[in-house]
Amino acid sequence: MARNKVEAPDAVELPVLNGEMLTANQNLMASHNAEVMAQFGDGLPYDRTRLVNEARFYMAQSAEAMLEAGKRLIVLKENEPHGDFEQIVREQLGMPERTAQRMMQAALKYLSPQLQAKAPALALLGKTKLFELIAEDDEDLAALADGGTVAGLVLEDIDRMTSRELRAALRDARDDFSAQGKVMAKKTADLDDAKVELEKARKRIQSATPDDVIKDLRSEVVALSFEIESKVMGALREGFTQMAEHANETGQDHRTFKADLIRQLEITLATVRSEFHLPAHQGDSKPVWMAADEA
Repeated sequence: MARNKVEAPDAVELPVLNGEMLTANQNLMASHNAEVMAQFGDGLPYDRTRLVNEARFYMAQSAEAMLEAGKRLIVLKENEPHGDFEQIVREQLGMPERTAQRMMQAALKYLSPQLQAKAPALALLGKTKLFELIAEDDEDLAALADGGTVAGLVLEDIDRMTSRELRAALRDARDDFSAQGKVMAKKTADLDDAKVELEKARKRIQSATPDDVIKDLRSEVVALSFEIESKVMGALREGFTQMAEHANETGQDHRTFKADLIRQLEITLATVRSEFHLPAHQGDSKPVWMAADEA
């Protein structure tokens, strides 16, 4: 029996790889690897077994040793495939991946060029407090190690606090800072709005006729006068009424006190009248702002 002819499969056309791009990526990865090894590798060649053993040792020690363990985790992660690194963390080091991430973050933070010299002083606070402080600025932490403050706390204050108290203090400080920022932002926005309105008014005045200018000025002054009058006839009169009721109930006489206040208002108005050489109001004529040509 003759065999059926088997057709050869169609050839698969592979994409052309960009050799220059691949080389550039490899060089970039090698450069990054070299930087990690230079900063955290202690001048030793990469050795997975050694790094795992050293990380396990430092994990059981002080906060400063925790940073050393974090260094080794960084080197392991840089050199191991992603899945292998996770397996090392879980099975050989026996820690959750989240913990390993925090240790690496702490090492990156406190062993950075800005903070490395301050790390021994900060490490005296313990591992948990170092984790709480990790979000603070490097400059603030360096100042803290040198006797400065973070969230209003010196190093000795933080050392005496529990981690929970420190977390609450940092949260309150951030909330206060955020609230102050909002207040400043509003003030800035209000100032910007005022500048815009002032510029609009300036342009309006520049383009307005003398009659338009004085009409606007009179309107503003009249509005201010109404406001002052409403204060006198409203809030001040209400206060005088309450004082009169108190006098009726207790027999105390407050008229001299109230008269002194009225006299002060009269002096203030007389001072303004004198400064601008204003004539006394004549007869029953209407105020000038009520005249038809001023309406």
